[in-house]
Order: sequence, then C-alpha cells, then structure tokens
Amino acid sequence: MVEALRSGVWLYRGLFVGFALVLLYLRLLPLGTQAGDLPGPDLLLCLIFAWATRRPDYLPAWLLAGVLLLEDMVLMRPPGLWTALVVMAVEFVRARVALTRELTLIAEWAMVAGLMVTCLMVYRLIFTVSFLPQPGLGFALLQVFWSILCYPVVVGVSRLALDLRKPATGEVDSYGRRL
Repeated sequence: MVEALRSGVWLYRGLFVGFALVLLYLRLLPLGTQAGDLPGPDLLLCLIFAWATRRPDYLPAWLLAGVLLLEDMVLMRPPGLWTALVVMAVEFVRARVALTRELTLIAEWAMVAGLMVTCLMVYRLIFTVSFLPQPGLGFALLQVFWSILCYPVVVGVSRLALDLRKPATGEVDSYGRRL
C-alpha cells in the first residue's frame, strides 16, 4: 500500500513534467506572431501555483527548478532569474501550507495574484538595474492579468480531471508525516 502511495506521488510528478513540456512546446509554436496580438497567459505559472497550494509534496524544489531552468534556456531568458523568483514564491506558499489549506478560492486567488505581480515586478526591476532590454510594461502586465484570470480555470481542471485537492486536516503522507 505504501508503495502505491509513493508511486502516486511520482505519477503526479511525471504528469507535471509532461504538462510543462507540452506547454513549453505550445509556447514555441509560431501562433499569433503578428504585431499587436495580445499575449497569452502563462499557464505553466498557473499550474505551478495551483499544484503548490494544493499538494506541495508533488512539486519538490529540485523538480520545479529543473523545469523552469529548461524553460529559461529554451525561451532564451536569463538563465535562473525567473526560476529563482518562482521557486522562492512557491517556497513562500509551501511555508504557509496550513494557511492555504483553510483559504477559500477567492482568498487563494488573491494571494497567487499578488505573488504573480510581485514576481513580475522583481523580474523587471532586476532587468532595469542590469540595463537589459525588456518588453513594454503594458505587455507584461497584460500577460500577468491573463494569467491571473486563468488561475481558477487551471485549479478547476486540476481538481476535476486529476483529482488534485487540498489535503484534509488530519491527512498524512506515505511516510506518516502530516500534510
């Protein structure tokens, strides 16, 4: 029975990597390449926060860092900057797992929205201090806005399709530790 629980964790980790690779592939496709097109949401960021608030044990820091570092390399962003910001935001959520268990979807949505905006602003601040070229602020804010709007949809799909839910108050993991 314990092996089945442990393999379930690895199954979800494998699903996360699969979803991340598919989303990265879709970002590389030449869709909407005309000037003036609206940016799409960062669905991987929504997926990361949705899974981190529900089951932080499914997203260890090393897996998250590996996936995000791969995304940095493929999308030709400064390697490790966005990765570090998102990992720190997820660790912020992970440290407050008892709080997030009790939050309603609206409160959780507000917390995640604040984290997304904070990550964007720190990212842009580091670019500004380093004198690196960056896209317009309006473009970046629009992408974050779309990501914030898509977050409840990602949470709903994760809950309905994958049965990814917040742990119950007395639930324990495969090692007997409280979740």
